[in-house]
Amino acid sequence: MDAGGAYNPRTVEEVFRDFKGRRAGMIKALTTDVQEFFRLCDPEKENLCLYGHPNEHWEVNLPAEEVPPELPEPVLGINFARDGMAEKDWLSLVAVHSDAWLLAVAFFFGARFGFDKADRKRLFNMVNDLPTIFEVVAGTAKKQGKDKSSVSNNSSNRSKSSSKRGSESRARFSKPVPKDEDEEEEEEGVEEDDDDEQGETQCGACGESYAADEFWICCDLCEMWFHGKCVKITPARAEHIKQYKCPSCSNKRARS
Repeated sequence: MDAGGAYNPRTVEEVFRDFKGRRAGMIKALTTDVQEFFRLCDPEKENLCLYGHPNEHWEVNLPAEEVPPELPEPVLGINFARDGMAEKDWLSLVAVHSDAWLLAVAFFFGARFGFDKADRKRLFNMVNDLPTIFEVVAGTAKKQGKDKSSVSNNSSNRSKSSSKRGSESRARFSKPVPKDEDEEEEEEGVEEDDDDEQGETQCGACGESYAADEFWICCDLCEMWFHGKCVKITPARAEHIKQYKCPSCSNKRARS
């Protein structure tokens, strides 16, 4: 069911890249594209599966007909439970099964191409450094990031949080702004603290950590930060947004 035909990553780095691409696609299905995902999972249809592809796309489709399949298959029948439980619980259940499938595919490649004990351990550690899909969907990935930073930076939390709140009040999105030399000298210490805090921030959609060379935007309701690409917001579009609401907050208001 992979887009683009057969794809066989052979090194630890290639398998991890494949894992990240599939994971990003499935996270999109369960967060930013959740309304389309919900629509496609019609309980009246046959057994449906959620597939993540290496190119960060996702797909709801019937399982592969070939036996045995080319790759491990995702869980069957995700559509049947859609209307029988709360939407949040249903999405969380799909997320848990998606995490299990991602690990199965990654270690299928590892077994197929003869990864030794050291390779398998390195692959697991790389995978384990990322929040699970369930943690992203349930919102616990953000909480874990906050808890971790509060333990490691307890002594400097007050100054960092105040500087970050100040920067958030000036702008809802991260974008380089030219400054005079005097201003740069005065704010140098504050910016260092702000960079440290941003480095611990995780995207509310994909769960990956802040990077200074990427465009981010903050939701004005839940105050979570997102990659612009994850929520389909460009820097140009952000300039014209007076109050940004992330997909999750938008969906909550629509349902209420």
